[in-house]
Amino acid sequence: MAIQVGDAIPEVTLKVMGAKGPEDITTSEIFGGKKVVLFAVPGAFTPTCSAAHLPGYVAAADKIKDKGVDTIVCVSVNDAFVMDAWGKAQNADEILMVGDGNGDFSRAMELVLDGSGFGLGSRSSRYSLIADDGKISVLNLEQGGAFEVSSAEQILESLSS
Repeated sequence: MAIQVGDAIPEVTLKVMGAKGPEDITTSEIFGGKKVVLFAVPGAFTPTCSAAHLPGYVAAADKIKDKGVDTIVCVSVNDAFVMDAWGKAQNADEILMVGDGNGDFSRAMELVLDGSGFGLGSRSSRYSLIADDGKISVLNLEQGGAFEVSSAEQILESLSS
């Protein structure tokens, strides 16, 4: 069964771009003792992800952090090189761009999208969440190819309630 509100974020090692190349980062390092907003996208540089999803979080980053959020994370089944380049292209300086290159995190969350019909293989489903010290308090799962509930605006609304 897919991850749900009240569940703990699974322990997985992901990748971020460091000064000398890709570096490991664990979910406990990302989420431990922090309030975190995470949004997951099917692919870096893809149309909806690049035109709406990531730009919304870039524009709202200060407002989200003003609500007590320590870290905003964008994760995709892409490598750290691609996530870093996409973050730079989108001016996502306030967002931790995380590569789930092997799809380990997406599988552990049980939120995998089958993109093989588009030549994309297994990808992450589109969703957003709020976690407090690694425990999910809000989870916004998109249906099919939709982009309706995982936006930065929806997260801001959840943080305000």
